Amino acid sequence: MKKSRNYKGGSWRALWLVAMLFPIYLFGQDASGDPAKGKDLFKANCAACHKLEGKLVGPPLGGVTEKKSAEWLHKWIKNSQALIAAGDKDAIAIFEEYNKVPMLAYESILSDEDINNVLAYVADPAKADAAAAPAKADAAAAPAAPAAGDATAGAAPAATGDAAATTTAPVKETSNKSLAIVLFSASVLLLALLVFFVVKANREVKKLAKENNNEEYLKQSKYYPLWNVFVKNKIITACLIAILFFSSTYFAYGYLMQVGIDQGYQPIQEIHYSHKIHAGDNQIDCKFCHSAARTSKTAGIPSLNVCMNCHKNIEEYTGPVTDQYTKEFYDGEIKKLYDAVGWDAENAQYTGVQKPVKWTRIHNLPDHVYFNHSQHVTVAGVACQQCHGDVQTMEVVEQHAPLTMGWCINCHRTTNVNDANPYYEKIHEQLAKKYGKEKLTIAELGGLECGKCHY
Repeated sequence: MKKSRNYKGGSWRALWLVAMLFPIYLFGQDASGDPAKGKDLFKANCAACHKLEGKLVGPPLGGVTEKKSAEWLHKWIKNSQALIAAGDKDAIAIFEEYNKVPMLAYESILSDEDINNVLAYVADPAKADAAAAPAKADAAAAPAAPAAGDATAGAAPAATGDAAATTTAPVKETSNKSLAIVLFSASVLLLALLVFFVVKANREVKKLAKENNNEEYLKQSKYYPLWNVFVKNKIITACLIAILFFSSTYFAYGYLMQVGIDQGYQPIQEIHYSHKIHAGDNQIDCKFCHSAARTSKTAGIPSLNVCMNCHKNIEEYTGPVTDQYTKEFYDGEIKKLYDAVGWDAENAQYTGVQKPVKWTRIHNLPDHVYFNHSQHVTVAGVACQQCHGDVQTMEVVEQHAPLTMGWCINCHRTTNVNDANPYYEKIHEQLAKKYGKEKLTIAELGGLECGKCHY
């Protein structure tokens, strides 16, 4: 069969078309993503180190899809170190420019679709805001929706923690109230009995005086001496002693139960650190700074070098301010940080002159109490907010919980064992069968044994 004269030309035109479309494919992969979903993914995974505009720990991501191909961005996001090891010049240049801080590999965290969504958001953030506008309008139209939304979204980092807190806190409060009601009721009852017996005894004495024609006594004193009532009536004396005992017990109990309880304690630190800005606005995970909480007994106070991972590039505050906490205030605190670590912001280098920072500990436990952070955070999966409160809303952190023995015990009585942990799988199965339950509490697993929390 004879080929058409235009066949060769048609082939070249097809190849030319493919060559023209290929860059569009590479650079435009992110356009297929969902900017609204990308915004949420950006806040959850990227916001701690990147901003859309301006440097942070890493480079700004606004307009990055115009500078780099989607294929290259996918490789970089999935495993930047692998790209550097392969000798990619752009990857090496970025790594060296940003103080050789390695980027977390998201190969097992984000799918290709997730990455496309993030790229779609950084390419055009306005689309994400436009997509979110109808949802906000719907939420405003339905009064019940914000309550549910706030309960889940506003406290997302503490989903399990808040749930447990709502079950434990009322138990303690109810317990204290019940004891107070019992003691107060007993005191009131005994006081009423005392008044009754005093009045009755006074009437009886008057009656006896009249019957014995003791007119002289009645003339001298209209009323029978009160102390004689107690001397001659053992029942009244016993009631008075009981009243004094219960009243003194009540007040002594109330005083002693407050010893060592610093709930609401909110000290002023040498350098102001806003958890609201870091954990709330910037959504930095608690364990990014308190990394020791995953593997050790204590959460630890992060070194100032951890702060400098970000603040080498963040010299001033650009977020929302209040009358009390102004931009000048936050900028001054950043300068205090620089002075403490000996950082010369103008020359971008350390001077070697450092000043120790005297941090004030907020959450203190007695020396005889053993509390292991890793056991609760890693093994049990307890959210930080369960014990420390909604720190993402605190400008100045305070002691949220009473941290008493009763508070801990109530938590162990109401919190189920994390049976997804293989360590507890066998014992959980055996005890669940024994007690005829699907879920066991920490107490049922032996969490109330004295030696678990006391040396």
